[in-house]
Amino acid sequence: MTINETPDDPHAAGMAVRRKVLGDAHVDRAVAATTSLTEEFQSLITRYAWGEIWTRPGLDVRARRVLVIGTLVALSQWEELAMHVRAALSSGDLSANDVKEIVLQQAIYCGVPASNAAFRIVSDVIAEINSTTRAR
Repeated sequence: MTINETPDDPHAAGMAVRRKVLGDAHVDRAVAATTSLTEEFQSLITRYAWGEIWTRPGLDVRARRVLVIGTLVALSQWEELAMHVRAALSSGDLSANDVKEIVLQQAIYCGVPASNAAFRIVSDVIAEINSTTRAR
């Protein structure tokens, strides 16, 4: 299944795309952390965000990543920003320079404080990835 092919089961499609975009390790941690309180929410985001939206043919994964990162900066969603930047850089879908350009763009439309915080988070993620790569 390619990312833009939606099988009959949106949950299965969503889980496949979620794993492709965020990586198996992240999804495995999220699934393991699911509780009776969060179970329905996890199902909702897997079916709708990942199984209905990320699988649509109108945008490729790279374009969706750019939109998500820019939106997370705009909304000051720092934990999600770190997760999506880490996934985008680790997958090779975006380069550090691509992320820099997204954050610079957001400085104009979302404000300097948002981009200042985003650059700190992006720098931390890049340092984390680089230290993990060097440790191997």
